Amino acid sequence: MSRNNTVEETQISGNVNRICEGTEIKGTVKSFTDFRIDGKIEGNVQCEGKIIVGEKGYIKGEIVSKNMEISGHIDGTVSTEGLLSLKSTAVIDGEITTSKLLIEVGAVFNGNCHMLKKNSEKPLQK
Repeated sequence: MSRNNTVEETQISGNVNRICEGTEIKGTVKSFTDFRIDGKIEGNVQCEGKIIVGEKGYIKGEIVSKNMEISGHIDGTVSTEGLLSLKSTAVIDGEITTSKLLIEVGAVFNGNCHMLKKNSEKPLQK
């Protein structure tokens, strides 16, 4: 798939990137489609779709995405212009910037949260 495809085209085709449990990556990761992480990433993650961090997933760094669902552990900065959903097994140590936040009972969040105003602010992207 070429990088010239739009996010809408890749979502329609059903493409989802995945880092499986037992996989470790150091460095910057960019995804133009939805992205599921069950392994470990030390570095920055940028996604034009939705990021799902599974229960065994761990990210240390800056994460930027349109929407996120977290069940694993994040140590760093999380920025999303849409919905950030922290499932009951989620642990976030760091900063959150989002327009919508859903926290289930049992989730742990240690840090600061900045709520975006509707359509007036967007997370910083590199």
